[in-house]
Amino acid sequence: MSSIHQSHDQSAALQPGQAAVNLAPVHQLPSPPLVLLLASGAGLSVASLYYSQPMLGILAADIGVSNLDAGFIPTLTQLGYALGILLLAPLGDRHDRRNIILIKAGLLVAALIAAGLANSLSILLIASLAIGLTATMAQDIVPAAATLAHESRRGKVVGTVMTGLLMGILLSRVVSGFVAEHFGWRSMFMLAAVGVSLIAVAIWRGLPHFVPTTTMSYRALLASLLDLMRRHGTLRRAALAQGLLAMGFSGFWSTLAVMLHAEPFHMGSAVAGAFGLAGAAGALAAPLAGHLADKRGPELVTKLGAGLTAASFAIMNLSPLFPPTAQLWLLGIGTLGFDLGVQSTLIAHQTIVYGIDNGARSRLNAVLFVGMFIGMAAGATLGSALLAQWGWTGVTGMATVTALAALAVRYWKVPADEA
Repeated sequence: MSSIHQSHDQSAALQPGQAAVNLAPVHQLPSPPLVLLLASGAGLSVASLYYSQPMLGILAADIGVSNLDAGFIPTLTQLGYALGILLLAPLGDRHDRRNIILIKAGLLVAALIAAGLANSLSILLIASLAIGLTATMAQDIVPAAATLAHESRRGKVVGTVMTGLLMGILLSRVVSGFVAEHFGWRSMFMLAAVGVSLIAVAIWRGLPHFVPTTTMSYRALLASLLDLMRRHGTLRRAALAQGLLAMGFSGFWSTLAVMLHAEPFHMGSAVAGAFGLAGAAGALAAPLAGHLADKRGPELVTKLGAGLTAASFAIMNLSPLFPPTAQLWLLGIGTLGFDLGVQSTLIAHQTIVYGIDNGARSRLNAVLFVGMFIGMAAGATLGSALLAQWGWTGVTGMATVTALAALAVRYWKVPADEA
């Protein structure tokens, strides 16, 4: 406690514009248990975005809405996350990040409970938007880990936390599919609320306070995001390409449960969630892309990742030519491939974006992720509409086209004066 009080005294002496220091001594933090806590917090919070996707078939039937209307649930969740990154993530530089994480955790628990108790689509949509906004606590946890880590350990610490976040995204579908199949979709939201509550208590007990690192006003923080995007063509290209890949990614995952629920499969949400294991296998191999980016450059990895994504979705377009069992194998192979492609491209894009301005990495990351989650929201909406109008081939066809468009963007040269 003495070191924390001492840091408070030090921060009080800071002048406007002077860099602030962490309230915890960076050479002692973070300990392995704290790194595990942060990784778990990032994973559980971001997992809240994806619980609904494998449950849409069961959920739609239970509350009496069409599959098309149910498709707006993941759309509002992804849109809320994009808005949260844009409007709330910059606050981590202006206020104590620990307090922001705890406030968001409390609001996320309330939103998850509201979703579990919802008896109408309108309430569920409002709760979904709130879940997206507050799940951005994951985007506060990652920079918190980077701040706590000593420079010599920063890459390893942040990588561990990002692994937790990534596994939360992928395994959330497996868990929600199983829970919804055996205990009902409402139980999944309630279980998620309990999980976030436990993590919040652990963070309250184990995470130190942070001193703000800037005195910029909220308006200035938001304006700086627009200025970065205006000045750097490299950033715009990365956000656009990742957003296009995210459209196909989200279109696939937000409609998979509905497709498997219908003919010729008639399968439950547990099967849809199980496809997350294939995605996890692909994404766990994605760190190899970071090694390749270090050796051959991230630009090459973005092209390889987008190309692999396009090829994986293109293979799925052949599904109607095969019997149901073969179609499931094709889906599994394609899922592994496009998850590897999308995650590899994201790692490469982060490498490119972080190199633009070392002093604005959080804001650069925010712009990249806003582009990505806008793409996810658009993909969820478009995927549901295409599934209703043209069936599964409409969804995989859209995903193939958007992946090819992302590949084209990566070949688009940025003028030297806009890089």
